[in-house]
Formats: sequence, C-alpha cells, structure tokens
Amino acid sequence: MSLPINVDDLLHGKTVEWERLELKAGWNPLAVLHTLCAFANDFHNFGGGYVILGVEERDGRAVLPPTGLDPDAIDRIQKELLNLGQAAIQPPYHPVAVPYLIEGRHVLVIWAPGGQTRPYKARTAFGKDGREFAYYLRKGSSTVRARGEDERELLSLAATVPFDDRVNQRARVEDLSRELIQAYLEEVESDLAEEAKALSLIALARQMNLVGGSPEATFPLNVGLMFFHSEPWRFFPGMQVDVVWFPEGPGGDRFTESTFRGPLHRMTREALGYIQRNYLSQTVIKHRGRAEATRIWNWPFAAIEEALVNAVYHRGYDQREPIEVRIGREDIVVLSYPGPDRSVRLEALQAGRAHSRRYRNRRIGELLKELDLTEGRGTGVPKIKRAMEKNGSPSPVFEFDEDHTYFQVVLPAHPKATSLVPADQVRAAADQVEGRAGKGDDAIGGQHTGEVTDQVTDQVTDQVAALLESLVAGPASATEILSALSLSHRPSLRDLYLHPALEAGLVEMTIPDKPRSSKQRYQLTARGRDWVAARRASARGPR
Repeated sequence: MSLPINVDDLLHGKTVEWERLELKAGWNPLAVLHTLCAFANDFHNFGGGYVILGVEERDGRAVLPPTGLDPDAIDRIQKELLNLGQAAIQPPYHPVAVPYLIEGRHVLVIWAPGGQTRPYKARTAFGKDGREFAYYLRKGSSTVRARGEDERELLSLAATVPFDDRVNQRARVEDLSRELIQAYLEEVESDLAEEAKALSLIALARQMNLVGGSPEATFPLNVGLMFFHSEPWRFFPGMQVDVVWFPEGPGGDRFTESTFRGPLHRMTREALGYIQRNYLSQTVIKHRGRAEATRIWNWPFAAIEEALVNAVYHRGYDQREPIEVRIGREDIVVLSYPGPDRSVRLEALQAGRAHSRRYRNRRIGELLKELDLTEGRGTGVPKIKRAMEKNGSPSPVFEFDEDHTYFQVVLPAHPKATSLVPADQVRAAADQVEGRAGKGDDAIGGQHTGEVTDQVTDQVTDQVAALLESLVAGPASATEILSALSLSHRPSLRDLYLHPALEAGLVEMTIPDKPRSSKQRYQLTARGRDWVAARRASARGPR
C-alpha cells in the first residue's frame, strides 16, 4: 500500500505545513494517540495530518537520514494502532499506516484524515489510570488538550463535516474516473501512481480517501466527484468559472462571456490560461538617455492567479452561483459566494493581516496544494498585495458584506499600461500584424511599447516568447524544451507554453497526426520565425 502523496515532499515540508505533520524518532503510543485524535478532530478543517515514525525532528525540520525503525517492530506497531483506534479513541477511528524505506531506513507514515464523526476524544493515560478521556487538537506544531473555549467550539462541530468531505448518495463509485485519478497521481509524483494500475477502482478510491460509507453502501465523497469526474457540474450545478469581458465598461451594451467547467483543477487552469492569453499585456516604456526600459503589466498574472485560486478554494459548493471574473478596461473583479469565515474582519483583510480560524473546504485545499495551485495558510491576500505592489499597480480592494454572503477582489489596471496606447489602437495594430484587420476581436493581450515608440508586437505571453526563442535552433521534444527553459512541471509546459503557441499558429508539431508519439517534436512555423525576427529587431532599436 502507498499514500496519495509524495513522501519525500512530505518529509521536506513541500506540500504539508508543520501544523499537519508530526515527526517522531520512535514509537510512543500515548503521544501518537493524542496526535491522531487531534488530526481526526481537524479543528481548523485543514484535512487532518501525518505522523512519521522513525524520523527525528530538529528546529522544525526532518533530520535525514532518518533514525529508522526496527523492521520487525513495524508489524507490531500497526497492530497496536488498530487496537488504539478501536479501544482508546471514542468514537472509533482508524488512520492509514504505510511502511516506507527512506535512504535505506525503515519508517512508518501514518495518514490521519479529518474524521467524519468528530469530535473525538482519546485516553489521557494507559494502565489502571487510563479511564479518563479528553479532547485533543493542534495548536501550531503541537498537540494540546482542548480546554475552555476551544473545547466548547470543538463540541459545536459535533458530526459536522465540510461539504467537500461528505459522501454523495446521488453518485456511484463508478462515477469516479480512473484516468483522472491516475493522471493526478502521476502529476504529483505520488508513490501510489504505479501501484494504482493494479488496484480496483474502489480499492484505489478507498486508499485515496475519496469514498465513504459502509462496505455494502459505499459512495463517492464530493471532493472525489469535483476532481475526478469529467462533468462534475452534474452534481454541483454552480461549479464553473464565468469570464466576462466588458469592452465598453460594465455599463456598455456589449460583453462576451466564456464559461469554464470540468474537473476542479483543470477548470481553474483553463480559465487562468484563457485570461492570460487574451487579456494580459505588457507595456515597455523606453526612456531617453537610459538603455534599460521599464516593463509593466496591465495586471500581474500572479495576482489574478491567487485571486481566482482562492475563490475556487474557499467558495461554497453547496451554492449554485458560479465564480465570476469580470474584466473591463479599468479593473478585474473576481466574485465568489459566500464570503469568508465570520472570524475575518474587513479592516484586517485590507491590511493583509486576516487569517481565517477555519477553512471551508479541507479536502479541496489539500488536493490543490499537492498540485502547487495554492499554499493555503492565509497567504492569498498578502500574495495578491505583493504582486500588485511589485508591478507598480494600485492596491487591490477586498470586499464582503456584513452577513458575509459574498467575497469580491478588485484588481485595478496599471494606469500607465492602460493610457500609453488606447486599447482600440492596440487591437488595430495587432490585427495588422496577424492579417485579420476588421474582424472585431476584442482580446487585448500582447505587448506594446510607449513613450519613445508606439510599436505593437503580436499577442504573446512571456512564457510563449521564451518557448519561441528556445526553438530557434531547431525542433525539440517536450523533454528538451523543459530542460532549455529550466522547467520541471510538465502540465505548466503544456498549459502555459505549448498550447497557447500551437493555438496561435506560432509553433507546430513535426508529427501532427500522432500528437502522443514518442518521436514528437515541436518547431517554429513561418509565423513563429517572423515573430522572433521582429522581436529581435525591436530589441536592437532603430539604427
């Protein structure tokens, strides 16, 4: 058995915060019991946590190589865990324990997801004095006994499970897509990826904690359908992202709307890629007497990405309203329902100091973190503010009403990016470059130069530009392109580099009738070569 997470990443804290991770050099039954109880209670809806036995911790870091466990003791520990889950925790709770070999040493990784029947309490001691039970929870990286207000709030969560972690009795286990699950495991480089090929669908889903219920009545969890069903909107009608473009402003008569639906992570990436390709432009300001130009974006992609991913992470999927991204000349607005947790205050949020006491979707956040789409831990608002500040843009505006029924992020456009060259002039020039003048395309992506010159180049993102430059020397495989661009994430290469370049006709496949061929290469088209030549000529400037 393997876990749906890369254990090396787990040890190095790449995907799981230390609040969700406990390292122990040896087997201490009572301490492990209390930590498992705390993870099962999942007080902040983080998704539970992990205990790794056989690894020492020092200053918040794993000490490697691990101390390791006696291989002969691992089976005994697993049996003790089973007994503890039945007799020492109320109601009974059973985590998943998987042995691993790390740098030649044996360790035991215990996965403790948030429980379905919280709150849980555990024995305070063993032996004759082990009759008392108490509630435990996580405070930072420590397990503590719940007391006072914390205990009262934990009790108020009795049998309440976040919507994304509930079973869906309108669906069947067969509604989960093995192909989507396998693709996810391979993308996150899970140790379960290879083993999954030999497992039945229900065994794989159970191992990933994507199903619930009794053996005779097993149903998918909502989160499983959101990520691993090709048409999740059949179960969650509002699960989509609407991108609306207002070329004349919100009060104008014209607008275009594009709707993105599908598995949650793919829907998010496709919406982001569409916005990046069509609505982001870079302005290059050349200064007299100074060789170095100033480059600014109308909106920094990092801010848009964080705002949209936060909306996907924190929205309520039991509500039918979609996430809406409204794009105008002056700003981008990301709107989702409902608003943030009641503990969040608007003043603190605007100052970048707000931290929710409890996350709405514990499993969605866990899977998004594995895919490197979010960090969680309340970092979204500060990251948006930093990205806007770094680009020289006006500060973002965060808004929700008194009843916390909605959450809105407003990203103002950079004033110089919108005023140097009017948008209709940018489109007209881009139309000329692309040979499509008069076709009325309202997309405004690309790059333009102002102040000294008013030259407009084709609509190409920084990522696509880097790809085109890498192909000047000749055709290259995806692996060779990854190396040339110093990338390691194949989905990013596909979504942000290759697909936009192929769609724009700047790059083509050498074997177009066999897209998945192992001999497939990518090369510049005539249009791509012209673009590179024009870009290099522009960089040299007038002679």
